[in-house]
Amino acid sequence: MQQKIVGFHAINEALKTIERGTLYLCPAIERRNEQLATLARQKRGIAIRKVDKNEIERLAGGAPHKGALLITTTGNKRGGSISVGDFLERLKDDEGALVLALDGITDVNNLGAILRSADQFSVDLVIIPQRRSAQLNQAVHRISSGAAQYVTTATAVNLGRELELLQKSGFWVYGADMGGEAISNVKFPPRTVLVMGSEEKGLGQLTTRKCDQIVSIPTTGHIDSLNVSVATAILLYEFRRQQ
Repeated sequence: MQQKIVGFHAINEALKTIERGTLYLCPAIERRNEQLATLARQKRGIAIRKVDKNEIERLAGGAPHKGALLITTTGNKRGGSISVGDFLERLKDDEGALVLALDGITDVNNLGAILRSADQFSVDLVIIPQRRSAQLNQAVHRISSGAAQYVTTATAVNLGRELELLQKSGFWVYGADMGGEAISNVKFPPRTVLVMGSEEKGLGQLTTRKCDQIVSIPTTGHIDSLNVSVATAILLYEFRRQQ
């Protein structure tokens, strides 16, 4: 399966991890893209093609490429996609893990920022619903500044079922909501799932029922909630701080 990646930083990070692909460059648009060509030449499986503006526009399909487009043809060494079942099979019996589940995150900007935080705080798996959710695409890779390359993801047809599967393997599921227990009063166990809902509707009712506990981030401002990507980063930090 091919994947298109645009944006200098996203491509720069992707070139560090992928094994095969084609880098398309339009020198007339952005000179610093030559730095990407230098990096690509160090990888035997990366082809470099110099194209004109019309050709790169066609290949990018309207994405804001700024003169550079990377099309990958194989998975990368880190990150990638996996099923929740396969993820659990790889865990040792006494091994902890941090899983992030997203419920109704439809904005690609939020998803990109969340994946960037997931990389920074070494999240072991991010679960993204197949429906009613933003998906991994070139815009998300660009917004994450390439961090999405390093994050292992799973696509969930039924998020509730995946949460139950994790619970059966010793995970404790925490949903984020303003009415929950303050995170300062919560002790996260080694196997933790953090579930984040959309800014507009929060967690869905079915998802909420699957959670073992609802937690919140105490705030003192005039606006009643944080941006979901900011809230995610705070919760991920708190888990890592406790561990």
